Amino acid sequence: MSISVIPDWSTLVQIVNFLLIIFALHVFLYKPIRGILKERKEKFGGLGMDAQKARAEAAAKEKALEAGIAQARAEGAKAREALIQAAEEEQKRALAEINAKAQKDLEELRGQIAREVEGARKALSADVGAYASLITEKILGRAVQ
Repeated sequence: MSISVIPDWSTLVQIVNFLLIIFALHVFLYKPIRGILKERKEKFGGLGMDAQKARAEAAAKEKALEAGIAQARAEGAKAREALIQAAEEEQKRALAEINAKAQKDLEELRGQIAREVEGARKALSADVGAYASLITEKILGRAVQ
């Protein structure tokens, strides 16, 4: 058996057959599979972008919500301080009214007491002579004229 260097015609047919099969596989199998894989990659890439966009929007909404809550708390604190200040002013006003009424009542009572003392003094000063005579009679034991 000898190996010939010149290929025969069946080898050429096998090479052409091989190239035709490669071409057919490329057209009917590899190209559609590559297209499907490309679409899949694009779809998942788009989904990834959508997910990132959704995360970014959620983070922005969360920050806006936190800012809104902080602003509402600040406004609530201001309103609370305003109510406290108004209550303190009302308390001061009420205490001033009560003090003024108490001072007025005290002055009225002092005036009334002064009038009663003056009335008692006048009543007693009219009877001082009679009381002096009685005390003198009791001390001396006899009537004094």
